[in-house]
Amino acid sequence: MAAKVSPLAPKSFPAMPALAGIRMATAEAGIRYKGRTDVLLMLFDPGTTVAGVFTKSRCPSAPVDWCREVLNGGTARALVVNSGNANAFTGKKGRTATKLTAELAAKAVGCREDEIFLASTGVIGEPLDATKFDGVLSTLAGSAAPDGWEKAARAIMTTDTFPKGASVTIDLGGTRVTVSGVAKGAGMIAPDMATMLSFVATDAPVSAPVLQSILNGATSTTFNCVTIDGDTSTSDTLLAFATGAAGGAPLTDEGDPRFSALKTAFDIVLADLAQQVARDGEGATKFVTVHVGGAESDASARRIALSIANSPLVKTAIAGEDANWGRVVMAVGKAGEPADRDRLAIWFGPIRVAVEGERDAGYDEAEVSRYMKNQDIEVRAELGLGSGKARVWTCDLTAEYIAINADYRS
Repeated sequence: MAAKVSPLAPKSFPAMPALAGIRMATAEAGIRYKGRTDVLLMLFDPGTTVAGVFTKSRCPSAPVDWCREVLNGGTARALVVNSGNANAFTGKKGRTATKLTAELAAKAVGCREDEIFLASTGVIGEPLDATKFDGVLSTLAGSAAPDGWEKAARAIMTTDTFPKGASVTIDLGGTRVTVSGVAKGAGMIAPDMATMLSFVATDAPVSAPVLQSILNGATSTTFNCVTIDGDTSTSDTLLAFATGAAGGAPLTDEGDPRFSALKTAFDIVLADLAQQVARDGEGATKFVTVHVGGAESDASARRIALSIANSPLVKTAIAGEDANWGRVVMAVGKAGEPADRDRLAIWFGPIRVAVEGERDAGYDEAEVSRYMKNQDIEVRAELGLGSGKARVWTCDLTAEYIAINADYRS
C-alpha cells in the first residue's frame, strides 16, 4: 500500500449514516499485510436483494465465478471481502478456497452458502489460505455494527492511498432512503462491466431484477467511464444490495415513477466513487476529464475518449504540464473510429488550441501553460460528424506509477 496520500484525495472521508438492514465489521487475518485490517464482513437482514456486474476478463478470479453463480438466487445475507490476495489464476486451489470461505461464512451467519458473496483483491497467482478465515468470521459476525463504512473502505485497500466512500439520501415516493457505497482501486483500472471492487447498498425496497437494471445503467456512465492504465482487472466486481428496511411498497417495475429517482441516486454515488478511483490513480498528480463530442455515435465517442485517456503520451504530457495537443490528435486518429482531420477541434479547458486541421489562430502558449498547472484538467475533442458524445475520467502518468508497479510483489 502506498505510503503517501494522493494529492488529489478528498479532504476527508464523507459522512455516511448507518443504513438500516446492514451491519459490518473488519479484522486482521494476516492474508498478506502486517498490522492492518484485510477482511471485511457485511451482514444483511433476511430478504435483502442483490445485483452485480463483473469483469469481462477471460481470466476471472475464483470469487468472480462464485458470485456469478450465486447471483441467480437474487438474495444475499453476507459479503466477505479480503485484500492482499486476488485468488485469481489459482486453479482448483482457488475454487476450494472460495468454497471453504463460503462454508465458514454461512456457518458464522446462519444462512445458506448461496447467500454468501465473495470478493478478493491483491496479488494474482498466489493461493489464498482460506483457513485464516476460520474463527475470524464468527468473531466478526458477533461484533458487526450498523456503522463502520470508513473501516470497511480501508479493509479492502491495496495500493490505494485513501479510503473511498459516497452516500446520498433522497425522497423515494414519500419515504426517505439512502444509497451508500465504498470502492477500492488505484491501478489495473480499465473497467469492463465494473471496477476493481465496489459495494453499494440501499435501504430501499427493490426487487432483484429492477436493482440489476439500475446497476447496469448506472455502471455504463460511471465505472465503465474511468481508466487509470488501460488494464482490466481479473477481479472487477460491483455488487449492490437492497435491504428494504426503509419500508414502503417494493419497487418491482421499471415503469414505477420511483425507478428514475433511485437510478439517479445510484448514478450520483457510483460517479463519485469512480472519480475517487481516478483521483487515486497510482502516482497521479492530475485528475483528467476527457470529453468527446460530435462523433457519429455515443459508442464511437466513448472509444475515442478512452483512446485519449489511455494514451501514455497524452498522460505523460499532462504530467509534465505540457499542452501537447498533437498527442490528442494522434489518439483520436488511432482510435479506429470515424474522424475527419479538417473538422476536428481540440480544447484544453476553456482554451481552443486546434481547429479545422491546424493550430488555432489565437493560440497562446503561455495561456495554455498556465492552465496545465491546475490539478484538475479537461481535454475536449469535437469531431463535427454527428451528435455522439462521451465523458471519461482518468489521471496523468508519472514515474511514481512505474515505481509502484515495478516492486508491487517485492
